[in-house]
Amino acid sequence: MIKGMYMKVSKKEVKKYLEMPYSFIINQVDDESGKYFVGRVLELDGLLGTGDTYEEAYRDVKEAMESYIETKLSNGISIPLPIDSAEYSGKFVLRLPKTLHKMLSKKAKDEGVSLNQYALYKLAL
Repeated sequence: MIKGMYMKVSKKEVKKYLEMPYSFIINQVDDESGKYFVGRVLELDGLLGTGDTYEEAYRDVKEAMESYIETKLSNGISIPLPIDSAEYSGKFVLRLPKTLHKMLSKKAKDEGVSLNQYALYKLAL
């Protein structure tokens, strides 16, 4: 393909990507601008959508995703595929200093949960 030339992209080709199981992340933001939601697609770098509600942000990111895919394809740029969650066992090993291990264990005990549950809760924040 010659630089600066665009390929015509079919709606069917774009739809194929839109139907793939991409990882959508929608976060609530509360800052000096107010309360709103920001959505993104984990696998598609730089793609964002916003809205006053979760649903609006989701719709906005889906629309942005369609434009993103169409633009990439028309420029002959490959599009990352969704992350296959079957590749992940849900388990990983993490080494920490003994003092941190002790502190986390104590906090888990204070909360009445296992260290694993406490760490999962903290990581999810």
